[in-house]
Amino acid sequence: MNYQVMIDSLPDLLGGALLTLELVALAAVVGFAVALPVALARLTRRPLLWMPAYGFVFFFRGTPLLVQIFLIYYGFSQFPEIRASALWPILREPYWCALIAFSLNTSAYTAEIMRGAIQAVPRGQIEAAMATGMSRLTRLRRVVLPQAMRIGLPAYSNEVILLVKASSLASTVTLMDLTGTARTIASTNYMPVELLTTAALIYLAINFTLTRVFKGIEYLVSGENRAAVNDPLMQAGLNDPDALHKIAEK
Repeated sequence: MNYQVMIDSLPDLLGGALLTLELVALAAVVGFAVALPVALARLTRRPLLWMPAYGFVFFFRGTPLLVQIFLIYYGFSQFPEIRASALWPILREPYWCALIAFSLNTSAYTAEIMRGAIQAVPRGQIEAAMATGMSRLTRLRRVVLPQAMRIGLPAYSNEVILLVKASSLASTVTLMDLTGTARTIASTNYMPVELLTTAALIYLAINFTLTRVFKGIEYLVSGENRAAVNDPLMQAGLNDPDALHKIAEK
């Protein structure tokens, strides 16, 4: 193992990692914006709304991301109408094609996460909001969505981490992301083990950081966790009978 090669390649690999993070961040934002209305459409009983939403989720969850990238990057260029349209300056660029594919793919998974989280909101709270005279939009904005966000946050954090790993497929359409940079350098110095190992360590660092960030967010949005930490019973220790006795006397 040539460690000097690994050290020398770090500046280029970190530059590719910045492109990876940019793609992931933009895809997560756009994907979430698309996922929310899709999730709401999946929950409605109107066929004109839930059927297209179901088809969208079924297609993007049921086909490989690599195929979706190729369909967008290579497939659309076959149609003269698209090449002559205002969309062509976007669809001819590998960066935008990869971003579109990542956004649509993650939006399908996120929509299912949000749908399950919305359905997990206690029915009693929704009925209480209805009893106070809240409109459907107000209930959704003030009662349902805030709780659904908290419920779906652990699953959504997994989806973001999966998106980081899936972003390595951007190199298949000539983008110099982290994986693409590692492959390019390895093709010149013929040391793929060193380059890919370094890239893997960078991916691990990114995902470890994201894991800790989401853990912190989960703690901040969970009132139960904060209450448990501040509870004198938890601070004294549930296994200490003397401490529990003193707390009971107070």
